Amino acid sequence: MTGVCGKAVTRSCISQWLCQAGLSEVFVCSGLGWHRGTQPGRYWRWSFLEEAVDSGLRFHYVAAGERGKPLMLLLHGFPEFWYSWRHQLREFKSEYRVVALDLRGYGETDAPPHKENYKLDCLIADIKDILESLGYNKCVLIGHDWGGMIAWLVAICYPEMVTKLIVVNFPHPSVFTEYILRHPSQLIKSGYYFFFQMPWFPEFMFTLNDFKVLKSLFTSHATGIGRKGCRLTAEDIEAYLYVFSQPGALTGPINHYRTIFSCLPLQHHEVIMPTLLLWGERDAFMEVEMAEITRIYVKNHFRLTILSEASHWLQQDQPDIVNKLIWTFLKEETKRKRE
Repeated sequence: MTGVCGKAVTRSCISQWLCQAGLSEVFVCSGLGWHRGTQPGRYWRWSFLEEAVDSGLRFHYVAAGERGKPLMLLLHGFPEFWYSWRHQLREFKSEYRVVALDLRGYGETDAPPHKENYKLDCLIADIKDILESLGYNKCVLIGHDWGGMIAWLVAICYPEMVTKLIVVNFPHPSVFTEYILRHPSQLIKSGYYFFFQMPWFPEFMFTLNDFKVLKSLFTSHATGIGRKGCRLTAEDIEAYLYVFSQPGALTGPINHYRTIFSCLPLQHHEVIMPTLLLWGERDAFMEVEMAEITRIYVKNHFRLTILSEASHWLQQDQPDIVNKLIWTFLKEETKRKRE
């Protein structure tokens, strides 16, 4: 097919990266219960997965590491997809079964047409169902941005399913809702939450000038990865453009925000598992003061690390540092548990 900039836009750059990294690409589907997978150097193949996701939706994910190892589940933010975790998929596959989802409505996961299908209750249930469909009853849960919001909520609602929680650039949801009401500067930075309440127009704005808004989020001086960061390559940008230039590809992601005001504030708040919060101080969308306040809601070991030169896109911006911090946290918690 012909895509943005008149180039031939295909999945080739994503598939090539998968093969080079030794990863597999999978679909989990309820009803038929099938998945589709690739292995390095092989064509697409079809096989079956007995477990089903209760929502009836088909969820796409990319996996690394052997089945049977402890599960590490990765939840991306907006406007991203599983690819934002490419550095972590490679890094942690030695000791974990690492699974990076496309969230409901994103990428090649099914996108229900109605905004009511994107309420937080549905998003939380998705993670519970997917965990069970993968054959696990617990995981190390990692989320960034909107995926961080979901990760916090899963940890609150299903604490028995989360052994360790790691969140990147998103505060505890109660901190966010309380802080935004008292700090106009954060209200302005979160103005897109209100803009996204409009029908169809936000999607249209993203498509203008060859998806200029999408590209600038990752590359501009104001919101993108800084000069000292691991900047996105042309192939990385092409992968994002491919996913979000598909017909209707922006509506599902934006629908996540269209129900948010009916779901907050929370009734339950406490997080009871060991928690690591990583934060890029140059985040253009989230004020760093919220990170420290988050501590009051974690009733277990809490570690906060703020990276002064890093942006909102932390796991892509500073992948080596982020990976090292995650390893340190995981090993410390394992040692603490033994003691």
